[in-house]
Amino acid sequence: MEAAYYDIAKDGRAACRLCPHHCSIAPGHRGRCQTRYYDGHTLQALNYGQCTALALDPIEKKPLAYFHPGSRILSLGSWGCNFTCPFCQNWQISQQEAPYRDLTPEQTLALAKSCTDNGNIGLAYTYNEPSLSYEFIARTARLIHEAGLVNVMVSNGYIEKEPLQALLPYIDAWNIDLKGFSQAFYQSLCGASLQPVLDTIAAAATVSHVEVTTLIIPGENDDPAQMDAEARWLAALSPDIPLHLTRYFPQYHWSAPMTPLQTMEQLQSIARQHLHCVHLGNV
Repeated sequence: MEAAYYDIAKDGRAACRLCPHHCSIAPGHRGRCQTRYYDGHTLQALNYGQCTALALDPIEKKPLAYFHPGSRILSLGSWGCNFTCPFCQNWQISQQEAPYRDLTPEQTLALAKSCTDNGNIGLAYTYNEPSLSYEFIARTARLIHEAGLVNVMVSNGYIEKEPLQALLPYIDAWNIDLKGFSQAFYQSLCGASLQPVLDTIAAAATVSHVEVTTLIIPGENDDPAQMDAEARWLAALSPDIPLHLTRYFPQYHWSAPMTPLQTMEQLQSIARQHLHCVHLGNV
């Protein structure tokens, strides 16, 4: 499948415009996310319709606490990510290619509709970074909406403004990972930048239901002042934005001990000074 949002530069490379990395991809190579491949003629979306995980989950597992609570949603993942977090909880599909089954948008709609008798309200794009399945989601989300079902994105929020604006009308709810509240954290541990994520949260919150998740990692993003700044920023958008503080457990390349429960409770107390709904996860 030809990728969306790219140009061919004068030097013959493909200039990807899907995410803020703006990868310049030489013929025969991939972008940083590994899902974009330039064959010398067109930029290809390698993971189009490639489903690595499919489950009917409680909506609270996304996590979404205030969007159709008590319902279930068919959840679909592919492979690839534009972050390189060493503590990734889903590294088996985000940081490498993984076994998959091919699905068309029409087949995916049929699966979603077949689950409605079991409480399904729509489709969640999740598990890996879903914005890298942009071409598939752009087609599938329209079908889901036309069928009267809902679309949910569980994302790191690292997407450029133009593709985001084109997608927003079809996404009913977002859970966006705000990994930390400093550029240093994003640059050193995620291989990315903070501001584009903030821009996505702000844009999505104007048209969709938005909840935010922060994985609390000891010694990295558990500073009380940083949490105070994060909660203040979210509250400036709306104090009603729910914040999920998730407890870290050792995973992938990160072997630091799990986050102390006392730390989680302290940060929850700080965030509650600015936000009405602050939940703890994995505790």
